[in-house]
This record gives sequence, C-alpha cells and structure tokens, in this order.
Amino acid sequence: MSRMFILPAALCLFIAAGARAEAATPLVIYGDDDYPPYSYVEHGQLKGIYTEIVREAVQSMPQYAVQLRPVPWKRGVLMLQTGEAFALYPPYSWRSERPYVRYSVPLLMEQLVVLCNRDVLAKRTLRQWPADYGGLHIGVNAGFLLGDARQTAALQEARIVFDTAKGTRTNLLKLMRGRIDCYVSDRLSAQWELQRIRREGAPGTPVQAIQAIQETAQLASQQGHLGVTERRPAAYPYRDDFIEQFNAAIVRMQTSGAIRRIVDRALLP
Repeated sequence: MSRMFILPAALCLFIAAGARAEAATPLVIYGDDDYPPYSYVEHGQLKGIYTEIVREAVQSMPQYAVQLRPVPWKRGVLMLQTGEAFALYPPYSWRSERPYVRYSVPLLMEQLVVLCNRDVLAKRTLRQWPADYGGLHIGVNAGFLLGDARQTAALQEARIVFDTAKGTRTNLLKLMRGRIDCYVSDRLSAQWELQRIRREGAPGTPVQAIQAIQETAQLASQQGHLGVTERRPAAYPYRDDFIEQFNAAIVRMQTSGAIRRIVDRALLP
C-alpha cells in the first residue's frame, strides 16, 4: 500500500521561500556616482533620491536579486551602448541620440537652469537662451546631453563653447573660480551642492564668489528614467519582464506618495 506523507505547513513555507530565493535572477543596476542629491557616493555608499527610488522599487520584485553599483556617468552611458551594463539611472529620454536605450516610466522631474558668474553678469545682459550666450564657455557634466539634434544645432549656431567636467561640484567650483562663464545644471542639484560648499568651504574659493552665482535662464524640464540597454538581448533574456515589473512598481510608488516622501527626506537639513 502506498503511503502519503504530509509535510508540516511551516516546513512547506520554508521550502517555498528557499525555492523563490534560488530562482531570483541576479542583475546589476548602475547609478551615477557624482550627481547629488539624486545619485552619488558618500563614504563608499551609493546614495541619493534616484538611488532610493530604484532600491525601493526593486525590493518589491523578489524574482530579481538586484545590486546597485556606482559608475562615472560617461562610462555608464558607454556601458549601455555596448551592452556591458544592463541598466543605468537616471538618463533623460533622448531616443534619437541614444537609440540603444529603452527607458522606464519617468522617475522624477528635473528643472534645468543656466547659472553664471559675476564677471559675465557684469559684462553682458543675458535674457535669451542661447542667443545671448554666444562665445561663452558653458560648463556641462561629462556625458550630459542638452537636447535633441534641433536644439544642438541652435547651440552651435549661437557659437557656444561647451566645457565638460565630471560632476556638479567640479563644475560649480570652476564657475566660482572663473574657469567657465556659466554652467547648465539641474536646479536642485546645483542648490544642494552650493549649500554643501558654503557649509564645508572650498580652498581658493571666497564666499563672495559663491554668493555671486546667479540663475540667468530656465530651460526645459527633463524627467529622469531608468535606462535599460537594447544591446546583447541574449545576455538579458529577462529584460522585457524586468521593465514591466519595474514600471509597475514605480507607478505604485507614485500613487502611494512613496516617491514624494523619498524626495522630502533627502532635502531635510
């Protein structure tokens, strides 16, 4: 006679949990290592608003074992282009300029602005972007795109000279020291970094130089996303499912107010 053995309920749950853990797909998502307060490294840890948004979203996706790692932005974009990286945050959606990226639903809205130093403001009136900025040296973060092909052509016609450097802090210090005339940045990122420079100080940078920086133009708002590579599909057979699950998690966070709470916590003094 055959016998039927019934496992205790607790043991069944343990076995099921173990099976789910073993089945979780490991993957790495990269984040910008120098874009505070959105994504940055502090004391060896990847932090920031986007980092917390992505971390909370993937925690609701137990089928994936996600590790977040920092990367210099320009290198991270190249890794998406080659397919070396599966995903990177937080690119703007420039689909024609980066056809190798598939974008998640928007994570957050950013407001781009132009900041200029006192020497430039004393010499010319800056009312219209980009027409009034011709011949000026404008700082941008390495790997940063200011717009699509049409916007790029307008900038070239205005004879603007772009000067790239790694990260918001580096560009702001260059602006204060007169090494660039203006800097295009997300407003919140620039304000956050300026507050830190005021609090901590910066060698060779007088307080007057910090106070003399002014916002001269407001550019288009941009939304940050999680960017997933379209390259090497065989290496990432889970890509479509991951994007679907991630998008659903972000929508839930937007509806529940979780993203707003993450932003508010990050901006606490």
